[in-house]
Amino acid sequence: MKKRSFFDRLGGVAPADDQYDSFEDDYAPSQSYAPTRSSTPQPEPRTLANVIEDDQSEGQLPVDVYQTANEIVIRTFVAGVRPDELNVSISRDMVVIEGSREERDSVVDSDYFTRELFWGSFSRTILLPQEVDVDNCTAGAKDGLLSLVLPKLDKARQTKLRVKAG
Repeated sequence: MKKRSFFDRLGGVAPADDQYDSFEDDYAPSQSYAPTRSSTPQPEPRTLANVIEDDQSEGQLPVDVYQTANEIVIRTFVAGVRPDELNVSISRDMVVIEGSREERDSVVDSDYFTRELFWGSFSRTILLPQEVDVDNCTAGAKDGLLSLVLPKLDKARQTKLRVKAG
């Protein structure tokens, strides 16, 4: 009898009277695993508070990026971040938004019921689909929403130059 694939069995293609061969038949472990007892203390189980406390990496900023006929617009929430704590760098084809959101109150970890807000530094690099006019870009923040308006460069635009004699 032909051996049916795992996906045939999963999808119900294999007939009901087909002998079931386990997935483990296809997998032969390279080493046997036998748990050992150790006198060294085991690390404490990971909890949400431990993960947040241990994770020192930067947070990533969620963004909306869209275009109009003449502009590329980037919007992101930066609630709790003062404008002087934001750093926005714009080149012709890329935008980098960096900042830091610091917790202003000191609360003991054991007093939290839920802790989901991100505190610390964050950054986001956005590759632009089209080159922009760096000198005419604007940024504004209202009600915690940062909006960047980036005018598109018109590559089809032509200008005529006069050649001066002499």
